[in-house]
Amino acid sequence: MNVICIEEKAFYTLLDRVFKYVESKMENDTSDKWMDKKEAMQLLRIKSSTTLQKLRDEGKIRFSQPERKHIVYDRDSINAYLDAHVLEPFN
Repeated sequence: MNVICIEEKAFYTLLDRVFKYVESKMENDTSDKWMDKKEAMQLLRIKSSTTLQKLRDEGKIRFSQPERKHIVYDRDSINAYLDAHVLEPFN
């Protein structure tokens, strides 16, 4: 096992760089407007592709079909659908 010693200032500078790097990667990952079926099902927390198709057929979520067997889903539409079904706590 190797032990690496660095000054406190260098350590915090390194941490800042790591945090900025991770934040930039997270922004890039979620900035894509369209997602595939697997991602849409994960975001909606459903396991059945039939449920996803039902939401699509009823017009509850937006989708695009650039090719016959290729369907992509609008991330903003799914987030709006989830927000529309939020139940506020009783106060």
